Amino acid sequence: MKLGAVILAGGRGTRFWPLSRRIRPKQVIDLTGAGTLLAQTLARLDGRVEPELRLVVTGPDMEAAVRAESGGATVVVEPSARNTLPAIAWGVWEAARRGADIVLVLPSDHHIARPEALGAALDEAVRVAASGALVTLGIKPTRAETGFGWIEPGADGRVARFIEKPPQAVANELFSGGKHLWNAGMFVFRVDSFRAALAAHSPATAGALAALDAGMALAEAWSATDATSIDYAVMERHNRVSVVPLDCGWSDVGSWPALDEVLPAAPWGAGVCKEMVELNSAGNLVHAEGKLVALVGISDLIVVDTPDALLVARREDAQRLREVIAALDARGLARYT
Repeated sequence: MKLGAVILAGGRGTRFWPLSRRIRPKQVIDLTGAGTLLAQTLARLDGRVEPELRLVVTGPDMEAAVRAESGGATVVVEPSARNTLPAIAWGVWEAARRGADIVLVLPSDHHIARPEALGAALDEAVRVAASGALVTLGIKPTRAETGFGWIEPGADGRVARFIEKPPQAVANELFSGGKHLWNAGMFVFRVDSFRAALAAHSPATAGALAALDAGMALAEAWSATDATSIDYAVMERHNRVSVVPLDCGWSDVGSWPALDEVLPAAPWGAGVCKEMVELNSAGNLVHAEGKLVALVGISDLIVVDTPDALLVARREDAQRLREVIAALDARGLARYT
């Protein structure tokens, strides 16, 4: 069976403002000095998925930046943002049109410290998916995280249940139990199995793909899809979903503090900055290119310097960057977002 890949690259990465912007989002930024997250994602497909069977799904605002990092993959642009179900369904349809029988669905903006472990898990997922199951990869957790969904494995590798982002007390129980996994939004399935699942659980989206088969214009078919997530519409409802555990040094790199997981630590904190002077400073995260940064007597701050915007925030307030963007929009300063 021929493998295809659908790479989801439509997110704005608002929690990485001011480096991440509407036209140049997180997935096309080099956050670690090792290349952009999208380029790293595509490189991990080398030897597994041919370039012509790699589909990168993105939005119109970021199309140019994504194309520049696509490395020979085909970039397809959503008419509008409608969540992950339509994006994946259209990507699978495009991959199948090019000859793919089994499709890998991967986010474009995650960090993988051990790519060989991901490769082994994908090989196993392909083996399971070949039998007709929809497969999700479950990350071995490293903490009692409330910001991720969790997966409860059942017998014979089946998914017993998906658990929505839990409160802290529940997350503590899931983590201490030692068997639950994080839901990282990585999937593998046969094209025909996925389309059958769509027909059962999202008839509108299945109908939109059938309309594309019959020659309907994308914009018209797109508006008929269910604007929801693949987890809610299909994975949580289908009766044949399997999970393959994955321990690969994974991070969703979901916010500035998450860079602690992927950057080498220094006495003053972590970050991307070629020239640094620090005095009595610790726990800081700094991103500044082409500029000396001096830290004196400060701790637990995020400092991000760009040509037109500067962010200085306490670590504990890192999740409030969406409020900053909303305030900029409200004040007529959307050019900075």
